[in-house]
Amino acid sequence: MKDHTSLPEQGASGSSGAGRYAALPRSPGVYLMKDAAGTVLYVGKAKDLRRRVAQYFMKGAAEKGGWKIPNLVPLIRVIDYIPCAGEKDALLLERDLIGRLQPFFNAMWKDSKSYARVRLTMSEDFPRVFMTRKPGAKGDLVFGPYPKAEPLKKLLAHLWRTGFINLRRCRWDFSRERPLDRRRIDACLYYHTGQCTAPCDGLIPFRAYRALALRVKRFFEGDFSALEKDFRREMARRAGARDYEGAALFRDMLAALDHMSERTLLRRLEPEAIDWTVDRSRGSTRLMELLGLPSPPLHIEAFDTSSLFGRQPVGSSVCFRDGEPHKAHYRRYRIRTVLPEGGSDDFAMIGEIVGRRLAALRRTGEPLPDLLLIDGGRGQLSAALAAARAAGAGLPVVSLAKEFEEIMVPGRPEPLRLPPDDPALRLLQALRDEAHRFGIAYHRRLRGGEELGEDR
Repeated sequence: MKDHTSLPEQGASGSSGAGRYAALPRSPGVYLMKDAAGTVLYVGKAKDLRRRVAQYFMKGAAEKGGWKIPNLVPLIRVIDYIPCAGEKDALLLERDLIGRLQPFFNAMWKDSKSYARVRLTMSEDFPRVFMTRKPGAKGDLVFGPYPKAEPLKKLLAHLWRTGFINLRRCRWDFSRERPLDRRRIDACLYYHTGQCTAPCDGLIPFRAYRALALRVKRFFEGDFSALEKDFRREMARRAGARDYEGAALFRDMLAALDHMSERTLLRRLEPEAIDWTVDRSRGSTRLMELLGLPSPPLHIEAFDTSSLFGRQPVGSSVCFRDGEPHKAHYRRYRIRTVLPEGGSDDFAMIGEIVGRRLAALRRTGEPLPDLLLIDGGRGQLSAALAAARAAGAGLPVVSLAKEFEEIMVPGRPEPLRLPPDDPALRLLQALRDEAHRFGIAYHRRLRGGEELGEDR
């Protein structure tokens, strides 16, 4: 699973939940359906989270879903979700979560079965290649996992037919020191039909056979460019000849190559990691509810300032996307505003860095954040709002006052006071603390004489 993200959808029960799935992103991911006690009832994966979850609440879904949907949907009270980098990541994460959580409504993946892989037995003198679900011997190369086994089977069959893969298909155990019994060679169908290079009978030198194995290795490591060109050319040729069945075959081969080339970062997902990511995701949905936003704020930027008696005043902004730090959008600022002698002006400093950040986003054409968070109280919030208006950016802005951890919201006379375990408050605190840490680190560097580049 790529090292990032998770976000939830709460309160999706019965008809009242049917309208709430719109908060889900239109991206691949995994969703966890829970009952009122927080027990995970079902784990699913989706190429499009919003569309897939919506299907559970559509009219007629109960009739189409067999026994599962009519029994599952009335029990759902919370839907948590974890966006993923791609469909393959979602498939692998789904498998991992079902194995860990053992949800009642998941009939598949509760056993020890794993995804298909391709094994190249480089531990043998004369390697073989085949699909497997086992790890293999020491020295073997294992590629995958591949959640979609069927297109991979078709691709392997094609590569065998065309001779691209021309390794032995038998399972006999032999080597240069232990030749294969002659009777087994004479009984081999592949040997007699010329479908094998027959290293068992010495028809191919050892080095030449190993070169064939290394070609297969490069292929499964992702060197698909030449084969992809051949497939596209053949698909176009067959389509032009109105051989649509043949064209569809090469289309499927291209899809298999695409599936194999999708990169996946695997990591062990501990239970506490699941709790952490789900808590961040709930925080986004909770903020949507508290602030009356049209969708969960998945892209939030937080701002803070720092100075010591007016010396070396600096500002910082950090960015969270899908509840995770997005460090490519972290920024540091040398304050340009003229400050009072021996003092500081927190309001002017906040206004300056918010204005500079939004102006930079406008210049580059990058999307604006879904929400801005300001470290401070009403004064800092007012300064940030004024800077946002001056930049022509109409977007939600709130502030978090550290003393009582109160959330200031424009237009609301009373601050939001949330319990310490509220996921929305914890998400904002994580952003605020990260902005403070980043700004303090920059300020210390400047005070130490290590001048660093500032924001554009």
